[in-house]
Amino acid sequence: MSETGEGWSDNRIIKALETSASMVYRVRKQLVEEGFEAVLSRKQRATPAVARIFDGEKEAKLIALACSKPPKGRARWTLRLSEKKVVELQIVDRASDSTIGRALKKTFASPIAGSAGSSRPRPMVRS
Repeated sequence: MSETGEGWSDNRIIKALETSASMVYRVRKQLVEEGFEAVLSRKQRATPAVARIFDGEKEAKLIALACSKPPKGRARWTLRLSEKKVVELQIVDRASDSTIGRALKKTFASPIAGSAGSSRPRPMVRS
């Protein structure tokens, strides 16, 4: 027991903070090696953040494409088809299917997606 009271077990910390054992380990290690202030403050990035490929206007065009009728012979827009089409339409110079997926997931997972013209069906919530 320390002068501030009894310490929490790792399991209690994990449950209380809804985190993982590895996170508790990393924070404890950083506290010992770098001190209290280092744990509480964010680290400066070693490299600058990568610029976003899709700004608001380009993302809107991507969403419109994803909600449009798919190419002939296709049942729906796939990430790879979308990837090729946004370059073909010169919406962006390049984009990976994972970038397309993240942009669309962010949009279709939003709370208003069900009422904002999303083509993805939303589960019914019963009261």
